[in-house]
Parts: sequence; C-alpha cells; structure tokens
Amino acid sequence: MRRNAYIGSSFVVVIITLAIASSVLQRKAAVEAAGVQAPTFEVDPFWPKPLPNHWLIGMTIGVSVDAQEHVWIVHRQGSLEPGELHASSNPPIAQCCSAAPPVLEFDQAGNLLRHWGGPGQGYDWPNSNHGITIDYKGNVWIGGNGRGPQGGGGDNEGQVGGGRFYDNMVLKFTQDGKFLMQIGKPNQSKGSNDVENLRLPAKTFIDKDANEVYVADGYGNHRVIVYDADTGKYKRHWGAYGHKPEDTDLGKYDPDAPPAQQFRNPVHCAEIANDGLLYVCDRVNDRIQVFHKDGTFVKEGFVEKRTLGSGSAWDIAFSKDPKQTYIYLADGENDRIHILLRDTLEVLTTFGEGGRQPGEFYGPHSIATDSKGNIYVTETYRGQRVQKFIYKGMAPVTKKDQGVLWPRKVS
Repeated sequence: MRRNAYIGSSFVVVIITLAIASSVLQRKAAVEAAGVQAPTFEVDPFWPKPLPNHWLIGMTIGVSVDAQEHVWIVHRQGSLEPGELHASSNPPIAQCCSAAPPVLEFDQAGNLLRHWGGPGQGYDWPNSNHGITIDYKGNVWIGGNGRGPQGGGGDNEGQVGGGRFYDNMVLKFTQDGKFLMQIGKPNQSKGSNDVENLRLPAKTFIDKDANEVYVADGYGNHRVIVYDADTGKYKRHWGAYGHKPEDTDLGKYDPDAPPAQQFRNPVHCAEIANDGLLYVCDRVNDRIQVFHKDGTFVKEGFVEKRTLGSGSAWDIAFSKDPKQTYIYLADGENDRIHILLRDTLEVLTTFGEGGRQPGEFYGPHSIATDSKGNIYVTETYRGQRVQKFIYKGMAPVTKKDQGVLWPRKVS
C-alpha cells in the first residue's frame, strides 16, 4: 500500500510539474508575442465620397499622396463594362453611368478636387494606364502597359511577355494636367538594353536628392532604368542582382528552383527609402530585391514564395516613422496586405481577405501612405476602387493573419 501511495504521489508530482511547465511556456510565448509589435489599421468604409456626374472608375492601377496630403489615383476608363456606360451612349440608354476621367485627386475627407487625363496634343497617352506618382515638385508621372493601338485600355495585368508593346513611355504633367515631358515612344522598344525607350513601364519613383526618375520597367522589359527627371537624359539601368538585363524567356516560375538570376515580368515597383536603399518588386518571382542607387545588389526577401499565377510582390509603401521601420506590401494574387520589417524583409503580420466588402480586396494593386500613417490601396480587375485604412497606432502582433480590419465598435 505504501508503494502504491508513493507511485500515486509521484504521478501527481509529475502532472503538477508538467502543468507548471506548460503554464510557464504559455506565459513566455505571450511575452514574446507582446514583444513583436506592428502598425495597426481599420478600414474607413466611407472614403472616398461618391463621385459626381454618374461617374464610375474602372481598374484602379495607381495611387500616390502629394505634399498637401491629397490622394491621387489613375484608372482605366476602357475597362468598364458596356452596362456601366449606359449614360454615355448615343442616345443615352439610362441615367447611369459613364467613365470618370483617368486621373482623380481627392482631399483627406474624400472629396473630389481635380480630374483630367486622356489623349491630347504633343504626347502619346497610354493605351492602358499603369501607375501614378506625384514627385517632390508636385508633378504627376504616369506609365502604361498597353499592347494595342492607342485608345484601348483593357486588362493587361495577366499579359506578361510576348505580344505587342505599344506603351513604351512615361509621361510627366503638372497637377492641372498640362503636359511637360515624355520619355520613350510607342512601338519603338528594342528590349531591356534600349535606353531611349521603355517597354510597358509599371511605376516611377522620383529621387529628390539627385532629381532622377527610377522606372520599374516592367511588363515587357526586365529592369530598373534611371533618367534625369527634368531632361529625360538616360543615366543607368540594371536587372536582378545588378546584372545586365536579358530578355531570355525564363519559363514559368518554380518556387522549388534556385532563385531566378533575372527579373520576370512584370518588374512592378521601384521605391527609394529615406536611407537611400531602392526596393524593387519582382512580382511573379514573389520577391523584393534591394539595391543601392547605383544598382549594387544588397539583399532580397521572398513573400508567400509558393504563390503562382501573377505573384505576390505587387507594390510597396513605407511606414511614416523616421526610420521607415515597416514595409506595406500589396499582394494582388493572395488579396492581402503584408506588413514586413524593412531591415530583414520578414513578414510580421497580414491583413485583408478576398472579397468586395470594405476591408476586403479583389486584386489589390497599388499602395501609398500619407504623413499620418494612413494607407491607401487601389484594386484592379473587377475590384475597381480605392480604399483607405486608418492608422490606429502600434500593437503587439497576436495573429499572423488578421483578416478583415473592420472598424472596432465603440460603446
């Protein structure tokens, strides 16, 4: 009986010890989780305000915030369905609707301030608008990834490689839509080492320090290329890892193969941080590559590496703290926004879900931040909108996937 009691007591001691150990581990995990913090957001379901004139926006494929905290977007008029254009038929079929002008400017409250864009004298308006950037002087830059004759504007997001290359240019305007400069000419591209023309450029970034424009070039080429932002004079260009770019067909992306030594189409973004590092979205390769401004390769990071199709690395924006600690990455294939540590390119947490309600996404394409830390996300395909996510401060990371960031209830 004593022996049985001893054995029973031993079991009790073991169980208590395991319970204490489990509790300690749980507390440790909670403490460690609380030590990892990230910016938090809520969707603003009332931004922007409804457009006037029965206007609708199509695939919304660019967003930028200017020095006055105004939010600019560019969309594709030609991507609207016939049933969305009944008011603009001749004669009108119904009261609704018609295409809004391609370039729209909103204030912080979501009011429409300015609108313009489209073909005009002295420049070649893109067949398929792509990307918008407001530079430090207030100028507006627009690219394009259209392949057909001017006047179209269909869905080119899935067309990567092969075919025609009409949009071989970027355009520069004033904020009132006055034409200033064009780099490149339609149908003139000779490939990734042609310094006179682009080939379906996706996005631009203007470096204030050197007054240079960096072009993510793009849907047809496999490079970053740099020009003088005032004269359009060529400066330099490079491909993945700083190599001379090539136009060899790399075949389909294989997440189990060694990393590709060249960019795949599209090279979708090129953004410079305050410390001078350039971050490039190699979309279909599911990675971000980092360079010095002279094209020297620094490092790379993969995000959702097993994403196939149109890839995970669509566009980035930096957090607004002085060190720009975080990167916000728009992932249009997985319909998410990832929050990364900028120095390590590690994904801390993710928000969003596929869908059409506020806070959900269908093809999140472009992303930008304002000085308050708020995020603006545009959607391509049938998403056809821009959403605002309000910065709510820092908080511990408790979930890798936060889901839809609906506004919290206030009691």
